[in-house]
Amino acid sequence: MTVYLLGFLAAIALMSLVWSFSVPLRDASLVDRFWGIGFIVIALAWWWLSGMPAVAWVMLIPVLLWGLRLSAHITWRNWGHGEDARYTAMREDRSDFAFAVRSLVTIFWLQGALVGVIALPMFASVRGGEPIWALVWLGWAVWLFGFLYESIGDWQLARFKADPAHRGQVMDRGLWRYSRHPNYFGEIVLWIGYGLIGLAFGGWWALPSVALMIFLILRVSGVTLLDRHMSESRPGYREYAARTNTLIPGPPRR
Repeated sequence: MTVYLLGFLAAIALMSLVWSFSVPLRDASLVDRFWGIGFIVIALAWWWLSGMPAVAWVMLIPVLLWGLRLSAHITWRNWGHGEDARYTAMREDRSDFAFAVRSLVTIFWLQGALVGVIALPMFASVRGGEPIWALVWLGWAVWLFGFLYESIGDWQLARFKADPAHRGQVMDRGLWRYSRHPNYFGEIVLWIGYGLIGLAFGGWWALPSVALMIFLILRVSGVTLLDRHMSESRPGYREYAARTNTLIPGPPRR
């Protein structure tokens, strides 16, 4: 329990540090760039505090690859665009001091706490013992599929948006032809992979954290929120939504 709590505090400390930079920059969306890094920090902290077990590499490697790619992608995507509109709206009718205090608790510490809860499969991998290797390799296969699917989806969308001729248009090509959110689909799949790897180490108690991550993607910060925003702001999105699966890839409907 001590090892878990110290790792949890490491995630909170990271987000507190990011918050200290966000205040003078007036950009609370810095927190999004460090979401993936938060999982790397907590996984490495748990690994180090547990005596650096060699077998934990089967979890550490995918966490490092995923966390670095996600943080790099979000940083590149948001570079030069200023603060995310979600956080700018929270600033309205508040002084800089009041928003700074509120953002520390409701944005930065909240995300740090979520990292500490959602990362439980990673904690399972450092607790010692020999894993069930067949389940480890299954988890790796599922994770790799999700990681590649998400990465390709992000890359295709970035290329589409980089072309000025596509400004204001709806991306409906490549993987986006078969579902409206291939990046979120890949994210869900890779988290199922994390759950399987954690389960291989006996971490059945970590599976609810995977379910929490999937719920957040589907209902809180991902699919539902983005669909609502796009339907209200992007011409042609409703027609795209009518013919395209929400999440699970499938052939377009007529």
